Amino acid sequence: MASRLKELVFGKPKELEDPKLFHTVSLVAFLAWVGLGADGLSSSAYGPEEAFKALGPHTFLAIFLALATAITVVIISASYMGVIEHFPFGGGGYVVASRLLGEKFGLVSGSALLVDYILTITTSIASGADQIFSFLPPDWAPYKLLAVTLVIGLLVVMNIRGVKESVTILAPIFIVFLITHVVLLAVAIGGRVGEIPVVAHEIHTGYKSGMATLGTMGIIALFLRAYSLGGGTYTGIETVSNGLNIMREPKLQTARRTMVLMAVSLSITAGGIVLAYLLAHTEPTAGKTMNAVLLQTISAKWHLAGVDIGKGYVDLTLFAEGALLFVAAMGAFVAGPRVMANMAQDSWLPHRFSSLSDRLTSQDGVVLMGGASLLTLYYTQGDIGTLVTMYSINVFLTFSLSQLGMARFFIQRRDRIPDWPRRLLIQLVAFVLCVAILIVTTMEKFYEGGWITVTVTALLVVLCLLIRRHYVRVRHLLARLDEILEALPSPEGKPALEVDNKIATAGIMVSGFSGLGVHLILTIQRVFPGYFKNFVFISVGVIDSATFKDQEEVERVRVRTEASLDKYVELCKGLGIAATWRSEIGTEPVATVEEVALQVAREFPRTVFFSGKLVFEHERWYQRLLHNETAYAIQRRLQFAGQQAMVLPVRVLEERVAA
Repeated sequence: MASRLKELVFGKPKELEDPKLFHTVSLVAFLAWVGLGADGLSSSAYGPEEAFKALGPHTFLAIFLALATAITVVIISASYMGVIEHFPFGGGGYVVASRLLGEKFGLVSGSALLVDYILTITTSIASGADQIFSFLPPDWAPYKLLAVTLVIGLLVVMNIRGVKESVTILAPIFIVFLITHVVLLAVAIGGRVGEIPVVAHEIHTGYKSGMATLGTMGIIALFLRAYSLGGGTYTGIETVSNGLNIMREPKLQTARRTMVLMAVSLSITAGGIVLAYLLAHTEPTAGKTMNAVLLQTISAKWHLAGVDIGKGYVDLTLFAEGALLFVAAMGAFVAGPRVMANMAQDSWLPHRFSSLSDRLTSQDGVVLMGGASLLTLYYTQGDIGTLVTMYSINVFLTFSLSQLGMARFFIQRRDRIPDWPRRLLIQLVAFVLCVAILIVTTMEKFYEGGWITVTVTALLVVLCLLIRRHYVRVRHLLARLDEILEALPSPEGKPALEVDNKIATAGIMVSGFSGLGVHLILTIQRVFPGYFKNFVFISVGVIDSATFKDQEEVERVRVRTEASLDKYVELCKGLGIAATWRSEIGTEPVATVEEVALQVAREFPRTVFFSGKLVFEHERWYQRLLHNETAYAIQRRLQFAGQQAMVLPVRVLEERVAA
């Protein structure tokens, strides 16, 4: 029953042997625009509003703000186009900072990205709820947090099922958003072309008034402040570079098209909305977003045959904005676990975060992102102003490090890149803009929620340093086990013994050829001298986030796994033991090993299964989080299936390692 329920909710497992697998789970440019570009496009629901509000009564600056917003989107997008071209395997800001600036810069960038993506989920969904509850009855407001909680839970389930399925379902919402906002900008801007002289006069009057009260430097300072506080508009641009692994081949071309689609749509929408606020004389109203006020203003007189179609349009547009913000959280659910997987590969995070589920999704990362966003939601009570402030800081920290890294990249490779001056100029301009926004936002909003982001990010950096130190120490200790490889007997000149399925057999579960596996063999011989006449080595070629790239990479994993097993068989030949191996590839080691082991048990009825488990001299609670309890999980499954299974300890000592 539990298995059927899991399959109903999360879908059937994917088949790694399917030659069409990577084609069926990848996204074409349009769907990538929906799944990843929605993160950027949806920010037009709150970014322009924050910037326009910061102008106060000096709304004449909105025309320059709209132009600056559109240009900034194009510049940052162009700078990330370089990231896509030169780092086509994904990873975005984390990989760029790690490769070009050093591991520590990569750690800061990755930590900032993780906090950012958690806040992206919370901000997008909280803002979406604000849009939708803007046209719902006021007495429904107390249920907003509950509704947002349910949406986060739904998105967690959808992302565990698979990105393509989720994006395909949500694509109609994206299309409705585009259509309704084309109408919005056409009416709000195009419909007021005749009022240009009046607007020009108002801008001139506002400029004279501003100069009289603020002066030139005051106006410049006000504009820069509004421009910086609207930084939430640009926060989803990097998502495309982080999510390259889910794009259809050729990935580079697909990513370029996706980035162009997002840049054009976001620059027009965000810049257009700021300009529409000015032309429609939109003012903040309690209990409503400025987009809701703008929509009601432009559609107030829309009636057809006595029917108020304006209200229907407003409701549909706000619903589309809210729903698109929910879709935007998809981008964070895709890119966030990918960053976690990259950091786990580099041992900054527990290695389990690089694992894939049988649905080929980073299930642990998705669940952690969802849980953290829920905690953030209830801490801030869904206040969009606080959330935008909290996550804009980390976004521009990552942006700045990425631009700096890419600038260094083009300088170092100027002899190999013909148009490096143009590319370097783009990176430097983007770097200056991002640093300026980062400084102003941090200074303005540090005591309004920004300090929380800085503190949490710093704590995450410290945690990652502790995790890395533990893994490095354990690797150093286990490396001593490999010293025994130098003393192994040579198999040359010795005959290979045939296995006999009627005699006692040791089923040995190994992961790669190393001193750890060799010690397991020697321990079995020492504890059961002369009893086991056959050794059957069992191994799984694990497909994780680092190797799930294409069918060729899956095949390379299979070849590496089989080559390691061949070495164990050769070792047993030198020891005078009959040996063979069985293997499979999979994403979940426990389930796959169990399947292979049961096949071995049917072939060799007198098999006792063995696996190794690291045992630390001083056990700590965190060691269970950092080192999978795979051996015990396999033992439980095999024992329940009626098989004999033992876990042999591999002691990890401070001064030496012994088995």
